[in-house]
Amino acid sequence: MIQSGGWLMVPLLLCSIFAVAIIGERFWSLQEKRITPKHLVGQVWQWYKSDSLDDSHIEALSKSSPLGQVLAAGLINRHHPRAIMKESVEEAGRQVMVNLEKYLTTLGTIAQITPLLGLLGTVLGMIKVFAAITVQGVGNPGVLAGGISEALITTATGLVIAIPSLYFYRHFRGQVNILVLKMEEESLKIIDVMHGDRES
Repeated sequence: MIQSGGWLMVPLLLCSIFAVAIIGERFWSLQEKRITPKHLVGQVWQWYKSDSLDDSHIEALSKSSPLGQVLAAGLINRHHPRAIMKESVEEAGRQVMVNLEKYLTTLGTIAQITPLLGLLGTVLGMIKVFAAITVQGVGNPGVLAGGISEALITTATGLVIAIPSLYFYRHFRGQVNILVLKMEEESLKIIDVMHGDRES
């Protein structure tokens, strides 16, 4: 099938390898337990209640996970008004979002270009068919079948790669948005408790 599809099968296969690698890596990296560990907010609250929350704890927190990074951004400004803490949390959330969306642009690009590569294969295959008709007429069905099969194989391959790539691109984008909102929400809870705006 690869030989029948022509040289365009090479970039299509490369795209499929990259897509599978990115999907696997994002499944591993975007696990909720890695992004928003459940114990983290409680740990910060214990430090705050016991008056042991210091710069060393905040630095360790920022390196522990993306949620820790967002929490640390607010806690660094714990002696400032709530508005400044909230702004720091939101800014950190935007930075974390960029890291969580790593490779997703590439996955989205693959989802867009693979149908176009398939379409290009279709066009090239049909050009071969018409060139063969011009030279040999319609009396040689083997030549015609070769061009038509090249057209169909590249189109099908492009769609087979593009459809799951687009699905997972949308899936991971939505997952990142949910995780970032959750991190900001957890961080704002801590801020509200510290400023007496929420019951502990």
